[in-house]
Amino acid sequence: MKPRVLLLIGVLAAAFGVFYLLAASDAPRTVASEPESVRPPSRRKVTDITFLYSTEKREWVEAALAEFQTTHPHVRVTLVGRGSLDAAQAILEGREQPTVWSPADSAVMRMLAADWATDASHGPLFATQGDAAPQPLVITPLVFVGWQDRMEVLRKAGGGGGLSWKTLQRAVASDQGWPAVGGPPEWGFVKLGHTDPTKSNSGLQALLSATLEYLGRRAAVNQQDLLEPGYQEWLKRLERGVTRFEPSTGIFMTDLVRFGPSRYDLALVYESLVISQLGHAQGRWGQLQVDYPPVTLWSDHPAAVLQADWVTPEQREAALEWVGFLRSKPVQARALAFGFRPADPSVPLKTPDADNPFTRLAAHGIRVDVPPAAEVPDAAVLRTLLELWTRIGVGR
Repeated sequence: MKPRVLLLIGVLAAAFGVFYLLAASDAPRTVASEPESVRPPSRRKVTDITFLYSTEKREWVEAALAEFQTTHPHVRVTLVGRGSLDAAQAILEGREQPTVWSPADSAVMRMLAADWATDASHGPLFATQGDAAPQPLVITPLVFVGWQDRMEVLRKAGGGGGLSWKTLQRAVASDQGWPAVGGPPEWGFVKLGHTDPTKSNSGLQALLSATLEYLGRRAAVNQQDLLEPGYQEWLKRLERGVTRFEPSTGIFMTDLVRFGPSRYDLALVYESLVISQLGHAQGRWGQLQVDYPPVTLWSDHPAAVLQADWVTPEQREAALEWVGFLRSKPVQARALAFGFRPADPSVPLKTPDADNPFTRLAAHGIRVDVPPAAEVPDAAVLRTLLELWTRIGVGR
């Protein structure tokens, strides 16, 4: 065969080989798929949610979150602490857009729901049933807390029983200061403390607690009661003794311990905060003592997944996991260590644990049994109470 012919055959064979390889690369592969057991595990998408909450439960929430993130890495929770009424106003104005909101009290949640509904374009902000509906996380009552020597003088002035609002009002309203109720002149004027009721739930509860004692009842407060001139003058004189109005109960309790009786003789705060801070007061200004008002106002710290247009279905599901974790029995039981009473009634309040605060702090006045509970009035009455407080000018 001639060399030229051989060369032509070689070129054609090479071209055919290239064509074959190209065709084979486009053909469907028939290689067996990799066994499932050796495939890399699929990674769930991380869902971000925001938890807007009242600051007095910060330590319990932060401890719970640290554990939650280890077992739920697919949910990333951003914590935002804010006073309850301040947070409600921020949601209403669009300055805060949380996935889950947990104020200190259901009454604040009802007030926001009523304000939200005034815009006809809004649907309900909270579900009324199901897992997404408001559910209590922990509970705690409002209490008096003060320096022991001051509290003893006020109890004696009131007849030797528990501390009352009427005795306290007489003490703070007097231009004679502490000598008006049997205290030494070097104590100066009686310095009462509570938070700003337009921003913090405990401040609103303090006003309501005083109002209930003035009226001599536990329920059925109406707007007509709040318009009575004698009551308004009584409340105004009581509030004269409040030296400043902090926006958050957590910040306020810290300042009470930090500055001692130079700033506050006694205050209205949550029992849970007193329990968490009592140890810090030792060795600074003396011993703090607790007393319970004649009627009990509970804070139930509800948590609700918002039904707002900024909450996606994925965020709703992630939020339900987070709320469910906070309501689980182990996390509820650990709330005791942070001074809270578990919202789950199946979790015991009295335990044999020596560190149980309701045993350990009995000498400071902490107790399991509390006075009868008050009935919280509807949102309209609470609004009128806040308007009255602003009108009498004590917050300015």
